[in-house]
Amino acid sequence: MLLGDQTPQYNPYLSRRGNSMRIHQGILQEGYNQYHANKHDEKSNPHGIINLGTSENKLCFDLLQKRLTRPDMLNIEPAFLQYPDWKGHSFLREEVAKFLSDYCCSPKPLKPENVVVMNGCGSLFSALAATLCDPEDAILIPSPFYGVITEDVDLYSSVKLHHVPLYSQPRGSDVRPFQLTVDKLENSLKEAKTEGLNVKALILLNPHNPLGEVYSSEEMTGFLQFAKMHQLHVIVDEIYMLSVFGEKHTFRSVLSLDGLPDPQRTHVMWGVSKDFAMAGMRVGTIYSENKDLVQALDQLGCFHGVPGPTQYQMAQLLRDRDWLNSEFLPENKRRLKEAHKYLTEELKKLDIPFLHRGAGFFIWADLSKFLKEKTFAEELCVWRCFLKHRLLLSCGQAFSCASPGWFRIIFTDQQHKLQLGVQRMKTALEELQGSLVPEDQRTTAVELKTSAGRATRTDTKTTDECKETTLKSSSAQTKLENTRIKTEPLSLADENFAILNGQSNMHSESLDTLIGALQKQIHSSDWLEKHRPELAAGVDPTQLEVFTDLLEKARK
Repeated sequence: MLLGDQTPQYNPYLSRRGNSMRIHQGILQEGYNQYHANKHDEKSNPHGIINLGTSENKLCFDLLQKRLTRPDMLNIEPAFLQYPDWKGHSFLREEVAKFLSDYCCSPKPLKPENVVVMNGCGSLFSALAATLCDPEDAILIPSPFYGVITEDVDLYSSVKLHHVPLYSQPRGSDVRPFQLTVDKLENSLKEAKTEGLNVKALILLNPHNPLGEVYSSEEMTGFLQFAKMHQLHVIVDEIYMLSVFGEKHTFRSVLSLDGLPDPQRTHVMWGVSKDFAMAGMRVGTIYSENKDLVQALDQLGCFHGVPGPTQYQMAQLLRDRDWLNSEFLPENKRRLKEAHKYLTEELKKLDIPFLHRGAGFFIWADLSKFLKEKTFAEELCVWRCFLKHRLLLSCGQAFSCASPGWFRIIFTDQQHKLQLGVQRMKTALEELQGSLVPEDQRTTAVELKTSAGRATRTDTKTTDECKETTLKSSSAQTKLENTRIKTEPLSLADENFAILNGQSNMHSESLDTLIGALQKQIHSSDWLEKHRPELAAGVDPTQLEVFTDLLEKARK
């Protein structure tokens, strides 16, 4: 619902639902749109936005390009160009069943007739919401969670999510931060019923996005038994199941259980976007023993189908076990681990606490010490500060986190982009840290710099100015979030966090440090960039070269 500083007007040519769709824009979508409008490119746009906010694996293009251009991938048959079985071509469903049987360690072979293929897991969430729930029904989901699920289940079907808040500070019987327990599910279900909501299902993410949590089979069994007791469907999203690289983390699919507590209400989702680093191919699968659900999804398949040639390529990949087991999967795991290690080491140098997990493409980091106030409006200001420095991250409120200050940082990008992203992060954090200095100290530092003849004017927005504009555009959203998200006192938790020296960066700073921070802010300003001169006719072009050279020196 972030559309800059303007309030969208109702369009009489659209329905109420159409207007709702038009004006609905979450934080993840806003950041994604800004990134696409100004993508970083080393040659054509070196000052564009580095995207460490969108969960894509960009580490394995070389492996995939080589495999996808082999001759066996270049095949066209008449059936590929005709209307297919809307649940997916039979040859692909057979390969999906074999693949899941093997990699999910199913105790018995899974059945192709229980598989449905659609164009991505977002379509599957939307279709499942429509087939399992009526409009205005609700689905339980632990928060934080991958924020786009909100749109997936609501835009078409008007199904609402009821959050089960998880907290960074362990409570009661918790042994780790953000721990999900059956008691928390029970309490949230009771709360939903008190509010008059008709809860029909539960969504579980394993491995978890954005926490990186990997739930044990014992934990998952407990959650499934809870759902059976209350006759809730369970949608288990296992899209990161092959992207677990931590030595201490072992993933077990619910399909590996000897027996599901309620197989008719348990539906397991997987796709190629994450584990195969193919977000653009748009292939998602659901496995369910509920034949009536499969039949209902079949009726929606014509809206969410996958092109025949793409289905053929996916089947070829799934059946090529030599390539998967000896080349792609081990090398992908090695690269994930290496990139994760690099970013975590950088975060440690910056004294930024983070949840230490070994799954997924992201790190869940605590930047709350850079907030002037522990509010979601201030968190949004920090998020915009990163964007100003041409770095896209994802802030916690985009995932309905219960406390402000948490950010998801993607590490699955090429090393040189990660390094540039870290540099820009440091610059943004220096600006934010400088804004935390008391006003009288900042005034003194500026006066001393001016008297020494070294003051420089810039029009760079400070976080104060950012906050002022942000509050205008997000006050309504913040009020909404505060009614749906239970906030908590912020704390740095136990050994599950990586914390440098147990010390805070919030100490008082010397005058020299303040002056240095001001100089860095001047150097990081985009004023020169915004006021780049244009050459008039007949003007010596070397003048522009001189300006460009000065701009580059100011950036160093």
